[in-house]
Amino acid sequence: MDALYTAVATANGREGRAVSSDGRIDLPLGFPKALGGNGQGTNPEQLFAAGYAACFASAMGAIGRQEKIDVKGASVTAEVSIGKDTDGGFGLAVVMRVELPDHLQGEAGRDLLEKTHAYCPYSKATRGNIDVELVIE
Repeated sequence: MDALYTAVATANGREGRAVSSDGRIDLPLGFPKALGGNGQGTNPEQLFAAGYAACFASAMGAIGRQEKIDVKGASVTAEVSIGKDTDGGFGLAVVMRVELPDHLQGEAGRDLLEKTHAYCPYSKATRGNIDVELVIE
């Protein structure tokens, strides 16, 4: 891969801080209440969900332009879950909930989502590693 951009961030654990090299991100981290924490900071799953949703929405726009499909009004919500996996460690799962305009309901919308999922860098990175469910809303 020929890198066009490299993001750099440093973190010191789930109860520390996450800081980007340019200072635009500087967040306290904390365990969510569901994992025994106080829920006072953000967590890696929220950060991953935000990044994946933004990337998927941008990828959908690129596919829309390429195929001359109007995707205005579409929005993407990523739900990232963490849980125990079969080897006793932890794993992630994602549900991508995509709100599409009326003209993209049905087969046209499903086709757009499948093409977006094949194109999106986050989807490529997770393929075969994380279960990702695509849901049209």
